[in-house]
Amino acid sequence: MTTIARTLSSLQTGHVALNVSDLARSQRFYEQVLGLQEQQKGSDAGQKWVFLGRDGRLVITLFQQSTGAFDTATPGLHHLSFQVDDVEQVKAVEQVVRSLNAPVFHDGLVAHAEGADSGGLFFADPDGIRLEIFAPKGLAGSPAPSGEAPTCGFF
Repeated sequence: MTTIARTLSSLQTGHVALNVSDLARSQRFYEQVLGLQEQQKGSDAGQKWVFLGRDGRLVITLFQQSTGAFDTATPGLHHLSFQVDDVEQVKAVEQVVRSLNAPVFHDGLVAHAEGADSGGLFFADPDGIRLEIFAPKGLAGSPAPSGEAPTCGFF
């Protein structure tokens, strides 16, 4: 273990900040799909933002400062992934995602790799930002759509 790894032994993701084109639309989406709640919201000189979280923990910050849609052809975020306890929770999210007519990749729940027990749902938010919600087990026997490549890699 490197010195920095020992020094940062409790390193974990704090929160994720996303640029969106319509704050109200994106806020509704993340609240409905992930069950997040508004923790704080602001606007200064036309710049709007919102903190979304649950149980007092910040999960996502949305900044309305973009136009257009997410572009996989430019460097930056590949996708944002969330882990839940079991496949039933993934299926519940799938119902909400489909009711919102959000784009779903791979035609529903899929395994992370051929023969893997983990996997989930790959979909996009209103700006085309690619998202994943997965369970660590419960998808054995489900298709793995990317052959030998990671399912989360090319969607």
